[in-house]
Amino acid sequence: MTKIMEAVSPDQEVRNRIIVALDVETRDQALEIAHELDGRVGAFKIGLQLFTSAGPGVVREIADVGNKVFLDLKFHDIPNTVAKASVEAARLGVWMFNVHALGGGEMMRRTVEEVGEACERDNLERPLVIGVTVLTSADEEAMGEIGIDGDVGGQVLKLARLAADCALDGVVASSQEVLAIKKAVGRTNFLTVAPGIRPDFATSDDQKRVTTIREALANGSDYVVIGRPITRAKDRLAALERIVEEAGAETI
Repeated sequence: MTKIMEAVSPDQEVRNRIIVALDVETRDQALEIAHELDGRVGAFKIGLQLFTSAGPGVVREIADVGNKVFLDLKFHDIPNTVAKASVEAARLGVWMFNVHALGGGEMMRRTVEEVGEACERDNLERPLVIGVTVLTSADEEAMGEIGIDGDVGGQVLKLARLAADCALDGVVASSQEVLAIKKAVGRTNFLTVAPGIRPDFATSDDQKRVTTIREALANGSDYVVIGRPITRAKDRLAALERIVEEAGAETI
């Protein structure tokens, strides 16, 4: 008997592409937000602050109830260390995690290979592995301070091509660069995850290369990461609804 797939509404499609950043201080705060937004967004991001505060246990707690977790620890070390840490991330049950593309080709290739082997051996679903290109808080001046000359866009494309060549599933990059990445890589299944998303009613905070969710989706971003405009709102659900409305169904 053929299973009939339910149609997904345009608003739900927008929600499925929103990753809420749980950049909070405590496990209890994170669980409160995850519970409140459960089923209303595509995934939750756990980054350095929460992971350092609450440890891997909070990752399991959020993932074990069926939520997708993007583990945003930006692994960047010698190839063996990153590959082994990445295997442990897969064992936590995360949906996606990232490594710094600046770690180089050997690091990324080893990571993909060892994660794939471990998941096959342990009968685990392999998480998506994506590379961090240039942080959205960085500009040419910041890059120059660490000895990287040239424009930000050029560096992003160079790292995106390297990540694709190393069989990563995608990259983290500003939505301003997504169209160029898709063209340069040429892989239809190469994902782009856009941080630095700020709705019209929010401030840019410490981000420099920011866009609205409407611009990000129109540019072709597969997922968008939104934190403070939702998590710090007095009414998180209302803030989420405003963002979904701002995205506009015609951008999907």
